Amino acid sequence: MNKKEANKSALNEKKGVAQPKSISVKVASTLKTKRIKIPATKELIKGILKKDKTALSRSITLVESTVQKHQDQAREIIETCLTHANNSIRIGITGVPGVGKSTFIEQFGTLLAQKNYKVAVLAVDPSSSISGGSILGDKTRMEDLVREPNAFIRPSASRNSLGGVARNTREAIILCEAAGYNIILIETVGVGQSETVVHSMTDFFLLLKLAGAGDELQGIKRGIIEMADSIVINKADGNNITAAQLAKTEFNRALHLYPDKGNDWTPKTLTCSALHNEGVSEIWELIQKYNSITKENGYFQQKRNDQNRYWLLQTIESTLKSDFYNHQKIKEELKKQLILISENKTSPFEAANYLLTIR
Repeated sequence: MNKKEANKSALNEKKGVAQPKSISVKVASTLKTKRIKIPATKELIKGILKKDKTALSRSITLVESTVQKHQDQAREIIETCLTHANNSIRIGITGVPGVGKSTFIEQFGTLLAQKNYKVAVLAVDPSSSISGGSILGDKTRMEDLVREPNAFIRPSASRNSLGGVARNTREAIILCEAAGYNIILIETVGVGQSETVVHSMTDFFLLLKLAGAGDELQGIKRGIIEMADSIVINKADGNNITAAQLAKTEFNRALHLYPDKGNDWTPKTLTCSALHNEGVSEIWELIQKYNSITKENGYFQQKRNDQNRYWLLQTIESTLKSDFYNHQKIKEELKKQLILISENKTSPFEAANYLLTIR
């Protein structure tokens, strides 16, 4: 390939932008290595209760940290904030990539913020299975919502969490509620993983779908439809309006085939165009109706109680797993067993049984 052809190639690399001379290399290096001092626990708690976004962000960072000192500090903050929590509507929003989750959340969140609700968006970005990195670009995608004084957006990396939900999203919910946010929106990655986790921490589960994507019948087969309290056909605009209305009819028929949830609520399908802000207010009216019905019949609190039980058991399992792998003797013996497995001197099952009995 000659030089002219190489320049036309999609794989051709361009030189980066040169660093301006006005930037001091020494200062830039210092800023990179300088550690930000974490405020005292009491100071952070005081800031959260005063609805300070900076204190809230720093506290969530402590919750997400794997450093033991930070975990101890986060635990104390959460315990204090618990008495100020549980006063919000928690809404889970999921859907396949490209369905328009970020656009929908921006329009929906802006609508609520302008109605004087305090809206917190816990947006979960997918992490690379190779590098572990995430783009965390939801603040750039939600340009209007991020400027709303009544809104707080916190993107978090999904890491290896089931269903693309960040490991400590539940603790982040408690902190947001203590900071006065009465609407919590949780966006999942939506990459085909189990969405059970987000369903287990929300009051209302919203599934975004696309019309004409060929997944109407496939969607019926998946358990996610059973969890949905409402299905919204997004991008119902332009030439797609007819297809969206047809999909709405098909999903409404399908929802009647599922067993009753015992909460006096029949899931409904709506259409909207998040891009043109059409049909978004109707979705909020539907959620308010659901909230009213379930609080009146006691299902709302029953679901919260069931979720607390679920997260108690999940926390026990997670702690036991963490303690097991962090045990020094286990670390040493695990390396030996992996070598024996690679040499066909033992099986994975025998190795596991051995490791579980040596403590």
